[in-house]
Amino acid sequence: MGKNKLKKFKDMESIPFVFQYPFGILKEQGFPLKGKWHTGFFKNNNPIVLELGCGKGEYTVGLAQRFPDKNFIGIDIKGARMWTGANQASVQGLANVAFIRTNIELITSFFIPGEVSEIWITFPDPQMKKTRKRLTSTRFLDLYREVMADGGYIHLKSDSPFLYTYTRLLASHNELPVEFDIPDLYSSEVVNIPDSLRSIRTFYEQQWLDRGLSIKYLSFKLPHGKLLEEIEEEIPLDTYRSFSRGNLQMPQLMH
Repeated sequence: MGKNKLKKFKDMESIPFVFQYPFGILKEQGFPLKGKWHTGFFKNNNPIVLELGCGKGEYTVGLAQRFPDKNFIGIDIKGARMWTGANQASVQGLANVAFIRTNIELITSFFIPGEVSEIWITFPDPQMKKTRKRLTSTRFLDLYREVMADGGYIHLKSDSPFLYTYTRLLASHNELPVEFDIPDLYSSEVVNIPDSLRSIRTFYEQQWLDRGLSIKYLSFKLPHGKLLEEIEEEIPLDTYRSFSRGNLQMPQLMH
């Protein structure tokens, strides 16, 4: 591990709103703020919003700046990336921000049922080969329902036509109420949307925009109770990337 990463990890240890549990939490120990985020940390009853796979925390910090009447928590396993957002929030003195370094699969260790109001999923790996790893699969939606209020919103921003198509088909198949379904967020024809959808850009989002790709946005409600079913449709794979984010291929742009 490089010295820079070690320094960032050390820096985050001194930030009181960063909680690092990369290997999970022992059941007998428990997470002290589980069920107590409102009273024990934020000191208010404002809605709690998660950004899953938050990376550098651009949406966590950007939304916290714009919506002081909500609390925002970024979750990611990559601590060196998370340092960027945590450092910004610390410098700006944002009181409605927190970060958790852990795996997304472990979120039920940190929140009780109904403690979370909304979830943002920003530019995740589309996981074209493995359905169970997609952050909008029924496996993960069921997990989210364990901590979310009934009918809370899921927000997806993605460059991936595959993940966007998969998620909208899944929402339609399960009759999940859709609020926004936008295949090209930056099109001049798209109007009457929250300003934060365009004014906050993640690191990956700017990369995709610089490469001429369209950004998709989908938001839908996630009701409790109903059994969610996976879809069986064949979805065309993304052609501009390999299955690894680290090896991009852009054939459709080479005209």
